Amino acid sequence: MLDDIGFYTLTDARVTQLSSTSPMWRCEILLNDSCNFKCPYCRGFKNFSRDCGEEMPIEQAIKTIDYWIDDGLKNVRFSGGEPTLYDGLCSLVEHCKKRGVERIAVSSNGSADRGLYERLLDAGVNDFSISLDACCALYGDKMAGVSGEWNTVVDNIRFLASQTYVTIGMVVLPITLPTLSENVFFASSLGVADIRIISAAQWNKVLGGLQILPDRILDRHPILKYRVNHFLEHRNVRGIQYDDSNRCYLVMDDSVVAGDWHFPCVIHLREGGDPIGRVGKKMRAERIEWSICHNTHDDPICKKNCLDVCIDYNNSAKDNQ
Repeated sequence: MLDDIGFYTLTDARVTQLSSTSPMWRCEILLNDSCNFKCPYCRGFKNFSRDCGEEMPIEQAIKTIDYWIDDGLKNVRFSGGEPTLYDGLCSLVEHCKKRGVERIAVSSNGSADRGLYERLLDAGVNDFSISLDACCALYGDKMAGVSGEWNTVVDNIRFLASQTYVTIGMVVLPITLPTLSENVFFASSLGVADIRIISAAQWNKVLGGLQILPDRILDRHPILKYRVNHFLEHRNVRGIQYDDSNRCYLVMDDSVVAGDWHFPCVIHLREGGDPIGRVGKKMRAERIEWSICHNTHDDPICKKNCLDVCIDYNNSAKDNQ
C-alpha cells in the first residue's frame, strides 16, 4: 500500500485517478544554484549549458507555477541550491497560498535566520525538508562543508517541528555510517515527523547497523520504517530491477522545473539528463508522451538512480492499468 510509505504525495488514490486529465499532484521548482554550504555529496546542477543554474526571475517562477495551478496543482516544493537565499521566496509562497495550493514545501539546509523561517510559516509553508546528516557538530560540519552552523540547524529544526510538518533528509557517507543509528535517534528527538535516510549517490550502498532501532522510533516515522525494512531485506534505495515497471507513470502528473526547462525528475536533472521540453502550456502533453515512449530500463540514469518510492509507485500504477 502506497499510503503506508509516508509520502503524502504518493498515495493509492493518486494511482487510481491517474490520467491525462487528473490534477497535477506536485511541482518542484529549483529557484537557484547558490548555497552557503559545500556538502561533499551535493550533485548541484549539471545543466548549465541550458541556463538552468542561474537564479530564476520571480516573474518566471510565478508564470511556471500558474501553468501548473491552472492544471489543478495540489503540492509545490521550492528547492535549489538553497532557496532561503532567494529574495522572492516569501512572495512565491504567498502566491501559491492565495491560489489554493494545498501543500507548500521548502527544502532547506536549515541555516537561515529564524525570522525568515517564521515569515515563511506565516506566508503559508506547511512542509519543511531540512538536511541533518550527523548528531554532533564535528561530523555535521564535515557533511555541510562549513564550520559553525550545526547548532543553528538543530535549533531551527526543533523550532519548525513544533510548528508544522518537518522531515529530515539524512545522507550517509562512510564517515557517518558508524554513527547512523545514533544519528537517527538524535533526529527523532527533535520532534520531526519523519526521517529520510539515503546513501550518497556517489557511494550508493545498502545501509546496515539499523537493526537496533526500536519499534517506538520506527512506528513514529513511516518513511524511516519503510526504508529501514528495505535495508534489512538488502534492497537499496536506488536502482530499477528487471521485474520493475519500465515506464515512469509518476512523470505524468509530477514535474521538476529549472530555468526554462522541465525535467523528468530532480534526480534526472542532477545527474545531467536532458529536459523533456521548455516550460509552457504544452508541458503536460510532453510529459505524458515521455511517459509513454520512454523505457526507463534503457535509460542509464533511471536504471541506476530511480528511488525506491518512485519504483513502488510506478509498479503500483502499472498494476492499475
